[in-house]
Amino acid sequence: MARRHYKLPSLTGLNTFDACARYGSLTQAAAELGVTLGAVSRQIKSLEIDLGLAVFKRHYRGVELTKAGLELHQVLSSSFRNIGNAWQTIKTRGETASITIGATTALASLWLMPRLGGFWSMHKQIALNHAISDNPDDEGFRSADIRIRYGDGHWPGESVTRLFDDIIYPVCGRAFAEENELTQPNHLANVPLLCLDSFDPAWIGWNHWIAQWGVELPESNFRRFNNYVVALQAAEENQGVALGWDSQVDTLIKQNKLVRLGSMEMKAPGSYYLTWESNRPLSNQAALLSDWLVSISGA
Repeated sequence: MARRHYKLPSLTGLNTFDACARYGSLTQAAAELGVTLGAVSRQIKSLEIDLGLAVFKRHYRGVELTKAGLELHQVLSSSFRNIGNAWQTIKTRGETASITIGATTALASLWLMPRLGGFWSMHKQIALNHAISDNPDDEGFRSADIRIRYGDGHWPGESVTRLFDDIIYPVCGRAFAEENELTQPNHLANVPLLCLDSFDPAWIGWNHWIAQWGVELPESNFRRFNNYVVALQAAEENQGVALGWDSQVDTLIKQNKLVRLGSMEMKAPGSYYLTWESNRPLSNQAALLSDWLVSISGA
């Protein structure tokens, strides 16, 4: 057997194993790799012989990782991801400098976009790309160079820098406010409430927000959305009351598109943070953007 400096098994075998583990299927792995099912089976068998342990349990639906296979795949997938990141960094070095920043739809359109022109005017040599997603587990969002996230600042494998805190209060269209008395929390139990069904468990909903006053909101009052920008548009059109995050509705209030109701408010329990993968240091361009965002956020 050929001597291997890093004591690794066949890299082809490892690549085949990774594909099988991701799909839970030898057939789908073969399709991704562009080889026959027999070739995949032979690579896995050779890997198991070399390891001296089974990496998969076979069943009629596909394959399932054994304890040894799970341990191997956790290390392998992380290593492949790091190699891929390093490859892309080296490959694009010397090309036009670019940064990809991730944010939710609402934060991107209502907070980030109105500000980014200032950065671009100072750094026109840097191309800004955007990964917009309301799902924090979206692959495009997670692979962005830097991301803006709301929460407690603790995400495994991510470095963080705090940007700003927020406050949350009810908002609606001007005509809706004039037609309804909405100055006290209990008044909200009698009007349509525009509710966001968020992918992010850290997001504050109506029941969480109203609990500080001991008011119960009828479920029949909720009008549900899966997009915060659309919910705010519905509020502008006098279709009900939405929870306004000050960072995202302040400009709309100043433009008289929305009205803040009374003095009711809640300090958001989390904060907004810049985050990036701990094992992938920020590029010079991403560090410039990070520092600039911190400087304008008042953190």
